[in-house]
Formats: sequence, C-alpha cells, structure tokens
Amino acid sequence: MAGVDRVSLRLMAFVALILGIASPAVRAQAPAPAPTSDGTTIDQGVAYALMFVALALTYLIHPLDASVYKLF
Repeated sequence: MAGVDRVSLRLMAFVALILGIASPAVRAQAPAPAPTSDGTTIDQGVAYALMFVALALTYLIHPLDASVYKLF
C-alpha cells in the first residue's frame, strides 16, 4: 500500500504543477484590438506626396533658372 500512496502523491503533485502553470494562461485577457486610423496616416501620406511634387518641380525648374545666368 505504501507504493500506491507514493504513486498517487507524485500524480497529485504533477497535476498540481500542470494546473499551476496552466491557470494563469486561462485567465489571461485577449489582446487589445488594433488601433483605428484617425486620419493622421492619411494626412502624413498627403504631406509626403506634396513634398515629393515640390522636390520634383524644384529639380525641373532649377536648370531652366540656372541657364539664364552665365556664370562660367
């Protein structure tokens, strides 16, 4: 009978260990939902597009403007 008690004690300890590890995972909360766009991303995209257009126009107009002045 002492062997049965020892086996059941080990089994109970093992089950307690498994439950102790699994219990916090069961009570864990779901992850928060992804944030919705408040328009900031769209505004930033428009700003980048306008800056790119301004940069392109600067490089297109600059050679025309520089050709007026005969520096060299």
